Amino acid sequence: MRIRTPRLVAALLSLACAAHAQETQEPVEVLRQRLSERLATPGAVNPPKPVPRGRAAAPKPAAKPPVRWGYAGDIGPDRWAELAPEFRQCGVGTRQSPIDIREGVAVDQEAIAFDYKPGSFSVLDNGHTINVQVAAGSGLTIMGRRYELVDFRFHRPGEVRVEGRQFDMAVHLMHRDAQGRQAIVAVLLERGPDDQPQPLIGQVWGNLPLERGEALQGQGELDLNRLLPAERGYYTFMGSLTTPPCTEGVLWMVMRQPVRLTAQQIAVFARLYPMNARPLQAGSGRLIKQSQ
Repeated sequence: MRIRTPRLVAALLSLACAAHAQETQEPVEVLRQRLSERLATPGAVNPPKPVPRGRAAAPKPAAKPPVRWGYAGDIGPDRWAELAPEFRQCGVGTRQSPIDIREGVAVDQEAIAFDYKPGSFSVLDNGHTINVQVAAGSGLTIMGRRYELVDFRFHRPGEVRVEGRQFDMAVHLMHRDAQGRQAIVAVLLERGPDDQPQPLIGQVWGNLPLERGEALQGQGELDLNRLLPAERGYYTFMGSLTTPPCTEGVLWMVMRQPVRLTAQQIAVFARLYPMNARPLQAGSGRLIKQSQ
C-alpha cells in the first residue's frame, strides 16, 4: 500500500466525505468521524517507517594477489607446497610430473586424432614462460573424448626425459574436455641445423611482447600442425601439471619424435628464461605405454 502523509490523508478524507455526502445525504462531519475511526484500526494504514540514514557501502575486499613462485631459492620447486594451501599437492601427490620415461610397455596404441585449425593467437610473457593463447575450435580426440586446445607454453630444458635423456626445450600443448579433465601433448625440442629454423616457433618469437604481463596480438594465423612431428607415435601416462598447483589426473601424451629448432631460436628463449623446468618426480610405479 502506498504511504501517504497526514496532510494528504486529511485532504483525501475531505474529498471522499464530500462526495459520499452528496450521494447519501449524510452530514459531512458524521462521515468524516466514521472514516477516521476506520483508518485508526490497526493495519488499516501502514504508518510511515523511519528512513534509515544512509550508510557508506562496505568496501569490497581487495583481490588476493597471486602467490609468487619460481624455479629457484625460497620460491623454488622444493618449496612450492609450502607457499599456499592450494599448492599442497606439489608436495604430497603421488602422480606428479615430469618423470623420466623408462620401461614403457609397447602396445598398439590408438592414434591421436589431432584437429588443429589455423587461427588467431596472442603471445604473453607471464613471468614463468612464454604462453600462447589460441583461437577456439582446435583440439584432439583420444579414447573417445574430445579435448579442446586452450594454450601452449615452453620449458627450458625439456621437463620430461626419455631413458634419462633431457632435451633442449619442450612445448606443452594444454587441452581440456567438457568435464574439465586436462590433457597435455608434449613436443620435445632439440637443436638442429642452424639454417633450418622451426617455422612456428619463429612465428611466435616474432610476436614476442615488449613488456612482461601484456599480451600481444599475433600477426597472421597460427597453424599448430607445423609444430607436430611427422611421426605421431607417443608415450602416455597419468601425471600432473608441472607448475603450481600441480593438479593431478592429467593425461600426458609425449610425442616420441623430437622436433628440431636452431641454436638461435633456443637462445631467444634462454635470454628470457635460462631455466624454467621442474625437477623430475618419482615414477611411483605408474604404467607408461608407448607406441610400437
